[in-house]
Amino acid sequence: MTSPRRIGLIGLGEVGQVLANDLHRAGGVDLCAWDRLFAVDGSEPWRAAGALPFLEAANSMAGAVRGRAVVVSAVTAGECRAVAAEAAEALTPGTFYLDLNSVSPRTKSEAAQAIEAAGGCYVEAVVMSPIAPKRIASAVWLGGPHARDFLPLAQSLGFTGAAVYSATIGAASAAKMCRSVIVKGMEALLAEALLTARRHGVEDAVLASLHDVFPVGDWRKLARYMISRSLQHGRRRAEEMREVARTVAEAGLDPWMSRGCVERQQWAAEHVEALSHEALTDMLDNMLARTPAPAPQRS
Repeated sequence: MTSPRRIGLIGLGEVGQVLANDLHRAGGVDLCAWDRLFAVDGSEPWRAAGALPFLEAANSMAGAVRGRAVVVSAVTAGECRAVAAEAAEALTPGTFYLDLNSVSPRTKSEAAQAIEAAGGCYVEAVVMSPIAPKRIASAVWLGGPHARDFLPLAQSLGFTGAAVYSATIGAASAAKMCRSVIVKGMEALLAEALLTARRHGVEDAVLASLHDVFPVGDWRKLARYMISRSLQHGRRRAEEMREVARTVAEAGLDPWMSRGCVERQQWAAEHVEALSHEALTDMLDNMLARTPAPAPQRS
């Protein structure tokens, strides 16, 4: 019988690295990882694999998932289905497949079909908070028919914020996607509004007005934080927002706002160097310096 603490990890990006370190701290874990960027010398996953001595870096997807009691998928939204299909080819029957990716309910269902057809036990999972503050103990909602059976093992591995949301695959992801319309949408809206305001020289007035309408504290600090998330993770957020748009469309609505958010998040990722500035106005100025100014209007 496979040990419940033999774990395969697919994806060694930001979230994957957090999980790898925290699973190791849980103790008694045999951890093997695979990332397609292991083949790219100097890539972030390649560097991370070399810096984590407790981690076995597999030479293939099959090497990471075969003979494991739990496989955790922590890749980008665009890779979710393809990764599940590839993992299914080598999955040991009875393996819990924990899908942490931020995708639409339909994408989760399609990934689940591939895993279940191979004899695996698919568990939908969505992270309902930023990963950094609580790391593996973040709020994670589980879904699907195997979620309740998986919960005690998940909690013993350090997923102390995990809870079963629904026995139906897709419900937890629907909640996550709708949350992302707001969270990622606010990031995009703040960037667009304050970049425009800065170019017109009215950003202080805009921020003061926002505080009057929504007294949530220091709007300047909040805006800097939210825009910085797009700068740092814009490409990943753009992929997620494509899945959000798919979720909205699946509900019979036109995803006008979500499609626009995809473009703004993708654009923000091209200005990552602005993160070097601590002050909001300096960060905005850095972004604007690489954005063509409008032609002067003729009188």
